[in-house]
Amino acid sequence: MVLLSIVVFNYVDRYALGIVLQSIRSDLHLTDTQLGFLTGIAFALFYSIMGVPIARWADRGNRVAIIALTTVLWSIAVFSCGLAKTFVQLLLIRVAIAVGEAGCIPTAFSLLADYFDRAERPRASAILGLGGPLGSALGFVLAGWLNQLYGWRITFMLLGPPGLLLATLAWFGLKEPRSAWKSGREAYSDSHADAVMRQPSMREVGLVLWSSATFRDLVMCLAVIFFFNYGILQWLPTFFMRSYGLTSGEIGSWLAVIVGLGGMSGSYLGGELASRYAAKNERLQLKVMSIAIVGCGGVSTFAYLTNNHYFAIALMGLFLLGVTTINGPLFATLQTLVPDRMRAVAFALVYLFANLIGMGLGPLAAGALSDAYASWAHDESLRYALLTLSPGYAWAAWHGWRGSRTVMRELATQAVPTGSLTPLVV
Repeated sequence: MVLLSIVVFNYVDRYALGIVLQSIRSDLHLTDTQLGFLTGIAFALFYSIMGVPIARWADRGNRVAIIALTTVLWSIAVFSCGLAKTFVQLLLIRVAIAVGEAGCIPTAFSLLADYFDRAERPRASAILGLGGPLGSALGFVLAGWLNQLYGWRITFMLLGPPGLLLATLAWFGLKEPRSAWKSGREAYSDSHADAVMRQPSMREVGLVLWSSATFRDLVMCLAVIFFFNYGILQWLPTFFMRSYGLTSGEIGSWLAVIVGLGGMSGSYLGGELASRYAAKNERLQLKVMSIAIVGCGGVSTFAYLTNNHYFAIALMGLFLLGVTTINGPLFATLQTLVPDRMRAVAFALVYLFANLIGMGLGPLAAGALSDAYASWAHDESLRYALLTLSPGYAWAAWHGWRGSRTVMRELATQAVPTGSLTPLVV
């Protein structure tokens, strides 16, 4: 539960920012393009780049300590957002948050993979993946009402401190499996122990990952999904405020419900069904995942064609149910494809690529399109910007389908240990 809670608060800040964008825009007199830059490339660039050296550390060091220390960093930085007086100050604080949050997800998935075997990883990954929808739901509802009652500055000051408590719990409550492995090294020869514990070079990691056609396709699938997810979801609260006149508290509550019910149900079902009906059959998992992604793009498109905000909210709930079903199968397959001593770096490289394209350019693209459409669409420019992005999910599905055609052949020929260790409660 500690690890899952840290992932939850890792996401709270990102979606809280989406709720308060309109308030920040009015207070600091910013354009949609500036807001897109703030929520997109400015955050994603440092989140992605810093993730690689932190992951290198995680592949050879104490992952529990890394998670605890980076959680302290981003928690303090989230609190500091409320002190920003200018766009530049807020930008620099967001950079600090990005560096801190970069230590969470790749390190957490690396830790998780050491406790669950291939058959159980979809379910375990899905449970950890609940942190996304849980964090976004909590971020939406807390930020929505805190912003409406106290303003966006107090909102950030209240969202930061819980991370400090979680960092303390992680430090004392989580265990690093490598401690047990190292204590057992005496049972092996020195040469064998060195071979087991040696960390591969970045060149070796790059060659192994690039040699996998499945890995390349799944990274592209994730990057494209991130592009449209962040481009759409980061601007979703602002869309409902502008197009339907909802307050931040109202839309925060609505989004908390649909993200909580849709996102959590989808993430859990995707992992549970994959482990129960397609265990060790990654081909089937990826095919079903690709079909779900195509359907999500269609549902998202219709959400911006209606003028009824209740119907639009319901469609977005269905969209979130579908798009989160991919969490378990996709991340479990990536874990299984990658050898143990490369997992944290592999996930950091995955997030480097996916976040630079997705988190970095998605919100910026939506903001730039909104500004470009404003001359003729006026207050509805954001609606048309999000409508433009929605059909793009078919591109992600194509890469997922391609990955399904090669995954079983690659898993059959690689030497990846699939033994199970003692399960970790997350």
